[in-house]
Amino acid sequence: MNKIPNRQAICEVLMEKAETDKDIVVLCSDSRGSASLAPFAAKYPEQFVEVGIAEQDLVSISAGLAKCGKKPFAASPACFLSTRSYEQAKIDCAYSDTNVTLVGISGGVSYGALGMSHHSAQDIAAMSAIPNMRVYLPSDRFQTAKLIEALLQDTRPAYLRVGRNAVEDIYSENDIPFVMDKATVLAEGTDVLLVACGEMVRPALDAVALLKEQGISAGLLDMYCVKPLDKEAIVDAAGKVKAVISVEEHAPFGGLGSMVSQVVGSACPRRVINMALPDAPVISGTSREVFDYYGLNAEGIAAKAAEILKEL
Repeated sequence: MNKIPNRQAICEVLMEKAETDKDIVVLCSDSRGSASLAPFAAKYPEQFVEVGIAEQDLVSISAGLAKCGKKPFAASPACFLSTRSYEQAKIDCAYSDTNVTLVGISGGVSYGALGMSHHSAQDIAAMSAIPNMRVYLPSDRFQTAKLIEALLQDTRPAYLRVGRNAVEDIYSENDIPFVMDKATVLAEGTDVLLVACGEMVRPALDAVALLKEQGISAGLLDMYCVKPLDKEAIVDAAGKVKAVISVEEHAPFGGLGSMVSQVVGSACPRRVINMALPDAPVISGTSREVFDYYGLNAEGIAAKAAEILKEL
């Protein structure tokens, strides 16, 4: 079982690249520990900025550094980064088309026991609504590493959300079919299509196996690139099935499910179901307990797929 969280993968890539690229700068809002970036701060103190608990300053300072030719990565809990500093993300980063990578750590319900104040179930919708802002939710440590490497090569703003805990590997060190801004096809099916992002990709992949045991052919897209959305991949895969299910660790409005519904509805009408967190304060508990409670696990996804197909 993998014990390396995606946030640690981010630190490892940045530390490796910062050795030769002195323009890389990491900024934190009193979050270097929870972001797994303490090793970076210790090794490259001249390329690290601690702003304290001041998320607005975190983003604005990052934008200023970017305008000076630096490559800033600003890390803060997703629940605060996507709300307290929303205007700075909109104006200082996106409107100015500035090379800042906003890293939302402990996203979704990672801070499960701390309740709604620490959950980020709105960030996909909020950040995706900002023109010029790209939104990414990598599914495992290997894909996360590839994404960071790609972001280091461009000069546009981006929001990246990762969870707090380690997630089971989907890819391997020698097998990472990563293409920037293109969904990864993890399975092809003829009955139902699953479209998932972030930590929901693993249970969706396990659901594909459960459905196969029931004689149901399920396809799966790892939609780590929520914005820009790989519409072509969705249309191609949806056109081969009877129904589509989106799965996300997010509120039911404005996230991946809403985007998938728009694409499928306009290009290849099919029954579309969005599996997400409820439009209500989420229960307290670990991420796994929360997912199990709301059916955002392999069994719940497989059961929903089988139920929909029976209705058609």
